[in-house]
Parts: sequence; structure tokens; C-alpha cells
Amino acid sequence: MSGVEPSVERARERLIGRVEGEVRSGEPMSRHTSFRIGGPADLFVVCDTLSDLAIATDVLAEEEVPWVVIGKGTNLLVSDEGYRGAVLLLGREFRKRVREGETVRAGAGAVLAHVVQDAFHHGLAGLEFAVGIPGTLGGALEMNAGSRDVWMSSVVESVTLFVPGQGLELVHGTDIDWGYRRSGLAGRGIIVEAELKLREGDPVRIRYEMERSLARRRQTQPIGKPSAGSVFVNPPGLSAGRLIEEAGLKNTRLGGARVSEVHANFIVNDGGATAQDVLGLVRKIRLIVKETHGVELRPEIKFLGEFTRA
Repeated sequence: MSGVEPSVERARERLIGRVEGEVRSGEPMSRHTSFRIGGPADLFVVCDTLSDLAIATDVLAEEEVPWVVIGKGTNLLVSDEGYRGAVLLLGREFRKRVREGETVRAGAGAVLAHVVQDAFHHGLAGLEFAVGIPGTLGGALEMNAGSRDVWMSSVVESVTLFVPGQGLELVHGTDIDWGYRRSGLAGRGIIVEAELKLREGDPVRIRYEMERSLARRRQTQPIGKPSAGSVFVNPPGLSAGRLIEEAGLKNTRLGGARVSEVHANFIVNDGGATAQDVLGLVRKIRLIVKETHGVELRPEIKFLGEFTRA
């Protein structure tokens, strides 16, 4: 791949044959984001085991190659030019799920929907609010994902982090700096596993709550359209979606990107949208909402690659 730094190529050569997972060059990130947008990552490494993760982070540090860990890319906008570094994806070993009584232990790479369904099948309550939330368990923990009233923090017993160059660290749920759409975990290490403390429940009641939560999401969110979920964090005591709608921005389009007519805090890819299209809409929304309401909206989605800060 032309234009790749020699350090990236050295890292690739050192990783091939040493890690169990795949090592790819020039991987299109549009394949790994719910927006279906994004140019190529110079290096893409699937870490199937904890050993893979340790080797990859060591090699990348030694070669001074920047890296990032992603899940399903459900809140990620990747530059059209891609990412000049390495993207790490948690693979096989990090997707396992085990039930021990009322505790579910799952890897950070496990799809959250699968964890929710496992709990339901075993008659365990506590995760009904998470039905319909896309992405992996790790991403949900990092962002303290949830509904209007309940969040991941309510069920977390502990989280296991991998700290590059040091090893594993167990963090109890009560020692995590939980907040609205944040946990502080990303700055402490790579989330690799979590223990979720649930409770026995009535399967009929669990199903009812799950169906109610899912129905609410289907009515209020643009299900089926490529997006990255809520674009902006709700300001204290306010609704970002309502502010955007009241500013007259619902259904506003730029290129292939459009503000959803279902929920104004979602930008959807109507087909062929670029990262610049989305970024342009983000900037326009922030500007007009500030002019209209005097409120500065803060992006909830993450930006990967070369961007002028939104």
C-alpha cells in the first residue's frame, strides 16, 4: 500500500505468524462501522487471544505506530482518507460468554445483543433495557450505554482491563467513574472482560420489558438505516434531538448524509455518504443550534483519522 510509513510495514512483518488472528494491510474501515463509511486503515489486526493483544500492543509501541481498539464501530466516524496507524479488533477469545448462577461473565468483544439474549434464556433480569443497543459489550461499558433511566453501570460487578506493558487489572464496578455516556475506562486500559450481576426474574416479565424497550427504540430511532446512533450528548436537562428539531434541521441533507426524520439526533447514510458529508452536517447542526438556542452541542460519536475537530 503506497504511502504507508516504514514503521507500519515493519510492524506488519513482525506480527504475521506471531499472532493467531489475521493481519491485514489497507483494510477498508467502511466494513467495520455501522455508518458504512471510512477509508483504509494502514494496519488491521484481529487479536483472537490475550497473547495476541499483548504482542500487538508491544510491537506497535516499539515501532511507534499509533493504534486504536474498536468493537462493531457503532459510534465511530472514520475519515475518508482512513487511519494512519493500526486498528485492533478483539476476536475469538474475547467473544465468549459464561453464566455462573446470577452472574454473566463475557468478553468485551461479545455482541451486546447476544449477552442480552443469554440472560433472557436463563431467566435473568437486569439487561432488558439494553435490548436493541448495537455494538459490543466493551463499547457499551466504555460509553455506559443505556436507556433514559437505566445504564450499564447498574449491572456491572467488575471489569477486567488489559494495560499494555503491564498486564491485567480487575476494577470493581464501584470503583469506576461512571457518568452520563462515560465510564473513564478507556483511559485506564483496554476492556477485555466484564462480570455482570443480574437477578432471577419471571421470564414472562423479562420478555415483556424487552419487547417494550425494543418497540420504543423502533418508534423513536431510524432502525435499518446506516448510522452511528446518537450524534450528540444530551445537554444537562435538555434533549439534543429536540433542540435540533426545533432549529428546523430535521431531514437536512448534505451529500449522502441526512438528519433523520425519525429522530433529529441521528444522522443517517442514505447511500454513498462520505465522512466529510457527515462532518459537514455535524458542524452545521452545532452552529445553528448555538445560534438558535445558545447551547453548545458536544459530539457523542468518535472521530478516527484526520479531521478538523468537529
